[in-house]
Amino acid sequence: MAKYLDPKADLIFKRIFGDHPQLLISFLNALLPLESGTKIETIAYLPSEQPPFGDGEKNSIVDVRCIDNYKRQFIVEMQMLWEEKFHSRLTFNACKAYVRQLMKGKQYDQLYPVYTLAILNESFDDSNEFYHHYKILNCKNTKKSIPDLQFVIVELTEEKFKPETISDKKLAVLWLRFLSEVGENMAKLPKELEEDENIAQAAELCEIGAFTPQQMAEYDGYWDFIRRKRAERESLEARGEARGEAKGKAKTKAEIAINLHQMGVETDLITKATGLTHQQIEEIIKKLKVES
Repeated sequence: MAKYLDPKADLIFKRIFGDHPQLLISFLNALLPLESGTKIETIAYLPSEQPPFGDGEKNSIVDVRCIDNYKRQFIVEMQMLWEEKFHSRLTFNACKAYVRQLMKGKQYDQLYPVYTLAILNESFDDSNEFYHHYKILNCKNTKKSIPDLQFVIVELTEEKFKPETISDKKLAVLWLRFLSEVGENMAKLPKELEEDENIAQAAELCEIGAFTPQQMAEYDGYWDFIRRKRAERESLEARGEARGEAKGKAKTKAEIAINLHQMGVETDLITKATGLTHQQIEEIIKKLKVES
């Protein structure tokens, strides 16, 4: 019985979609909102690193980048940890890919759309939706749009990804189930995934036996990194909450001290009621007089 590695890991994700064009074509056709009659038929891989134009710019590296038979570009990202700057990063990479099409001597009508597909292993908003499609819309008439830059963000979490909600898009469901279910706890590929030849091949690429000891060490190191980053983030969040609580308590004590002072209560009694020192109370009263 086969044992599988998690396809969301950087090494595995790039092996599946960065080395096997037919798998990437199936994946993109299933998940992207392409116009009717414009399915991707062929792709050519482009460098995943987009170097800067000048000294002051940043290099940008994505997981997979390609161009299709309609000359549309596609950027594919797998992101295990959500950060607020991720939206900006997606926009930056897409804009850079769009601008780089216009080499010297070319005209604007030779620019082609850029699609970004980002799979997130975390949630980034409070909605119940897991599939988010963004493009440039007319604010008053949202039926009008500029289609050159489009972004699809898929939140692949148990709380949001419910296959039954997109039953009309069977292949999209199967690919997302592949990403969310295949892993070290799976001993046998579910029949419905196995029946699709592209997904069955992608699963074979996840089998532990296909990896060298060095690659396995890289795989384990990747998950160690993700766990460490998640722990660091949780620690920062906890410290931020603690600071917020402390500030809230200090503000409450100050408000009580001001109210008691305005009622004519002596400082000694205010100290006992709030736990503040004489000096702290005097500073609060002094600040109150200045502000008034």
